[in-house]
Amino acid sequence: MNEIKTILIRVFGFPGFSTGTRSRRKALSAGLLLKFAGFSLLKAVLCLHGALIVFTLITSLLYSVMNPPTTSLIMYRRLFFNYKTKTRVFVPLDKIPKHVRRMFIKVEDYKFYEHPGIDPEAIKRAFDVNKTIGYNLYGGSTITMQLARTLFLIPKKSYLRKYVEVIIALEMDLVMKKDRILELYINNIEWGKGVYGIGAASQYHYRKKTAALTTDEFRRLVAILTNPLKYNVDTFWKSRGMVERYFYLLTRFP
Repeated sequence: MNEIKTILIRVFGFPGFSTGTRSRRKALSAGLLLKFAGFSLLKAVLCLHGALIVFTLITSLLYSVMNPPTTSLIMYRRLFFNYKTKTRVFVPLDKIPKHVRRMFIKVEDYKFYEHPGIDPEAIKRAFDVNKTIGYNLYGGSTITMQLARTLFLIPKKSYLRKYVEVIIALEMDLVMKKDRILELYINNIEWGKGVYGIGAASQYHYRKKTAALTTDEFRRLVAILTNPLKYNVDTFWKSRGMVERYFYLLTRFP
């Protein structure tokens, strides 16, 4: 019996343990409970982490050949802000002019066709800037990460969300072609209250089909992507950042 108690003392770290002292026995019991609770919590976190990876990987595989019926962003906006979803119109990538596709890549993720879904340099820059200013302003997100957030997560900024975003982006880049990721991105991102995708944005902002948009109208749509809930294609000039994006596109896609 004494040998067993000695082993317990050595394993659980209670060198002052005495079998004759009730308080010491309670301390040992409390320590065992805490360790058990810690192991259980760790196990639960690991199981949840694994389930997330499996779910998003399988869903990403499905989305590589089919279009998402809805997204977490749509559900979030509908549930918490009561945004009614405008009619969504899927526009295949080959129906979007090549110079328009390049607009998205130029201002959102110029390394899109080079990185594996994430851009570590961009994330580090964003982290350094956020640390300097004291709050989370920049995310350093690639197009793939933005799509991961749109499909599976919510827009609320946090380092936990960023971590999950990175995992999903790596998975998506692994199982999807780059053009498919870009196609899903353009057809699911937010362009106003309840406006998702280039097809809906064309109708909402210009009362036109996407194929009928001019180069300047495309420029304006790309320019407002940073905050389409507050600004639109006619009021973006009130935002210095959007004006800079617009003129950047104007000089490269005249």
